[in-house]
Amino acid sequence: MPEYKGMNLIMPAGDRELRPYFEAAAAGRLVVRRCSACGMLRFPPGPACPWCSSLGSEWAEVSGRGTIYSFEIVAQAIQPGFAEWAPYPVVLVELDEQRGVPTADEALRLITNLVTPDFLPEAEEKVEIGWRVRVLFQPLDAELALPQFTLTDEPPDGNVWRLPS
Repeated sequence: MPEYKGMNLIMPAGDRELRPYFEAAAAGRLVVRRCSACGMLRFPPGPACPWCSSLGSEWAEVSGRGTIYSFEIVAQAIQPGFAEWAPYPVVLVELDEQRGVPTADEALRLITNLVTPDFLPEAEEKVEIGWRVRVLFQPLDAELALPQFTLTDEPPDGNVWRLPS
């Protein structure tokens, strides 16, 4: 049974909702659902397309590159395994594949830890809206990995922003 930060991760072998996401990550691929009817990408997977309500979808690989759209600094960890990390950043990443689509307020976004390349939490002072990020895959066991994101050397997308101290 895979474990992350001291928590057992129960993933039934027959799980069709999320298991393929973590299996693809173990193979070094970031995947999301693509609607068979309208072609829109979505995450989390869910049973139906939030834009056209179609029940048909397939897994589609994406680049794993994006921009920090928003972030939160977790000051007090709820899960004991994260206590040593606090304070640590959790970011909302807007992936490049579907920026501003279907509207400027909606896009392909996912919530993730922001980590250094060795899977430690990124320093709070380095986290800003607009910074570019890329996916990393943290192995959980031979079959599953956890996609997480790290900062890149790319220039920021537009003006960067963070709440003044």
